[in-house]
Amino acid sequence: MRVGVTSVFVDDQEKALRFYTDVLGFALGHDVPLGGGARWLTVVSAADPDGVHLLLEPNGSPVAQAYQQGLRKAGLPVMIFAVDDLAKEHERLTGLGVTFTAPPAPIGPVLSAVLDDTCGNLVMLQQPLG
Repeated sequence: MRVGVTSVFVDDQEKALRFYTDVLGFALGHDVPLGGGARWLTVVSAADPDGVHLLLEPNGSPVAQAYQQGLRKAGLPVMIFAVDDLAKEHERLTGLGVTFTAPPAPIGPVLSAVLDDTCGNLVMLQQPLG
């Protein structure tokens, strides 16, 4: 057994697709219309196209909205992405206008930073130390 797809609630699928592909560098995985304007819309690591897909899921239900807003209000990232060089990614993303709510800093065995994905979520980037 392995993880094939995981999801993140987003307030706008098209905006999320642009951010996750054009800014973060993921590749489009699937884009299947589901009706009512919703799509089965996934992105995948460009470095691992057969890897785990991230479903950009509409936050249309009150439960999804409360979950997303609660995490954000508490300052909790909804997911963590691994990077090889956090300083380089921070510089690249800052240059693209990405807002970081926490700059790179050591936390235990990792170097971490938190960014705003523009779609209602905080996302942590991590690089192992040592």
